[in-house]
Amino acid sequence: MSLFSLHGKVAVITGSSKGIGRAIAERMAEQGAKVVISSRKADACAEVAAAINARFGDGTAISLPANISSKQELQALVDGANARFGKIDILVCNAASNPYYGPMAGIGDEQFRKILDNNIISNHWLIGMVAPQMVERRGGAVIIVSSIGGLRGSPVIGAYNVSKAADFQLARNYAVELGPHNVRVNCIAPGLIKTDFARALWEDAELLKRRTATTPLRRIGEPDEIAGTAVYLASQAGSFVTGQAIVVDGGVTIGS
Repeated sequence: MSLFSLHGKVAVITGSSKGIGRAIAERMAEQGAKVVISSRKADACAEVAAAINARFGDGTAISLPANISSKQELQALVDGANARFGKIDILVCNAASNPYYGPMAGIGDEQFRKILDNNIISNHWLIGMVAPQMVERRGGAVIIVSSIGGLRGSPVIGAYNVSKAADFQLARNYAVELGPHNVRVNCIAPGLIKTDFARALWEDAELLKRRTATTPLRRIGEPDEIAGTAVYLASQAGSFVTGQAIVVDGGVTIGS
């Protein structure tokens, strides 16, 4: 069996109705996993689940909408996944929010709290909901989709970057706590990826030109280019990797 096989595994992926989350769900399904599609919009989730089932067979994907800002909805997501598939082997915390674009001096308290709640605390909730069964089975993988923003400052997405830096530490701490039970926790730190979420960054022609000029690969990434790293971290191929932040950015963080 391939080192990257996910046959027999069940993956819950938040924010998986589009972009990076959808790409991860599709590639995990391709490797044999059962996948749970989740985001706020029920219609969008159902559409993605149907498309995955059409490609990989009925019963490969189910749709369980949830808003990451609601602890109750996240518990319902976990309960629904367990009820349908009997377990959760892989948790991908991909959903996030950024309601503010501009200098930190201008951010409102409620906007800042929303960023911290949705990008850090919701991940903490989900890990707490899923980890006990992983500990009991002595196996599991948690993947937090963070950002290279957590490694850098920014004049326009500073609060978002603060939350993403905190995700790195969240992964490290849970890796220490859960490692003795063979549960691994890691982050992926994408660079600029062509998603709706990052549209304000890549649709600005001048900003995009400056960004790609200092990126060794001279381009921004596609959602599917993050999915391979997620499959690696979830599979046997990544079985000795925990507490890490894997940068997938075309080289931008090492460029001049």
